Amino acid sequence: MTDVEFLTQLRGLAREFADMLRPTVLPVDRDPSLARTLLDSGLPWRQLMGLPAEYNPDPLRVGGRAVYLDKAVEQVTVLEELARVDAAAVLAQPGPSMSGFVVSELADRKQYERYFTRLAEAPTWTFFGITEPTHGSDPASMTTAVRPDGAGGYHLTGTKRFVGNGARAGIGVVFARRRPGPLGIGAVLLETDRPGFTGVPLETLGLRGLQLSELQMRDVPLTDDDLLGRDRSATRQGMWAAVRTFNRYRPVVSALALGVAQAAYDYAVEHGTRSTKDGRLAGFAERLNGTRTLILAAARSADRDAADGTLASAAKIRATRLAEELSIAAVDCFGPGARWDHPLLDKYVRDARAFEFMEGTSTIQRLNLAQAYLSGRLDDDRAA
Repeated sequence: MTDVEFLTQLRGLAREFADMLRPTVLPVDRDPSLARTLLDSGLPWRQLMGLPAEYNPDPLRVGGRAVYLDKAVEQVTVLEELARVDAAAVLAQPGPSMSGFVVSELADRKQYERYFTRLAEAPTWTFFGITEPTHGSDPASMTTAVRPDGAGGYHLTGTKRFVGNGARAGIGVVFARRRPGPLGIGAVLLETDRPGFTGVPLETLGLRGLQLSELQMRDVPLTDDDLLGRDRSATRQGMWAAVRTFNRYRPVVSALALGVAQAAYDYAVEHGTRSTKDGRLAGFAERLNGTRTLILAAARSADRDAADGTLASAAKIRATRLAEELSIAAVDCFGPGARWDHPLLDKYVRDARAFEFMEGTSTIQRLNLAQAYLSGRLDDDRAA
């Protein structure tokens, strides 16, 4: 089986799974706490969460080939199809998500087993806590800190905001300052039932099922066993892992945005009037296909080298812009009150705008591309 044949069959399988999500789209959008009911939708969440092979004895199979969804190429293919039904449901599934990549990069064997054993044993949501209320994810301004408690352990204190699944998570990763300076940021593996830890859901307009949250930590007790990468050099700890994680997951975010864009396009084609959609949707089919090709290239690049986020940045710019433009164009295919009369369209418009703020805004991505060009990693043809 060629790679193209494999991905085509995988996409077809994902499309069948996506149909299982349709009954829950609007209910979960109205009440994000219903995301737990997604486990009863029939979707094989355990096979789709990206568990390592040793924790997934029954993986998906395509043409007899085991598929663990631990590669970006596989993830963008499957998750785009699921996002064509509900991107929020994709993000609201239990599993390792971004924190799993940090654990895979930094954890010792004991920490690795502690994290993935818990996820394999029962449905467990995870979190990736880096963004702070007033400083974003700027490491130089990070105030969440790990400090000695005077008895051989540590205390973790600080606040993280806009953390997906934070209020429902059982375990995750928090980035916190351990020392002054740019290399003083470390990563902490943390269960949410520790004393002093609180997760509070935030009100949002888009991707409501994700249940963005604020995490408050007040003297949360830690031990050495909670400090990820503690035996590594300072240049291979917290922010090193965070950058690699962003590069690795930007193609995934791009695929989710593309899924929303494709959903809006499909809805307008099916339900819009011919006189409006012929003009409003002109050129979007080609842009959808071109963006899909770019995302696949970015995913291949991320699988080869998570340190190079050049194509990932380009894909995210393209996909987020397309989702925003296409969702508005889809609404224009209908008359006044379209978003009221077509609640799915309204959801697509709201969801499309969320991706701009995930894994770095378009301004950050353009800076990444400029740095890549100036350093010689991006030639003139690729820059165009």
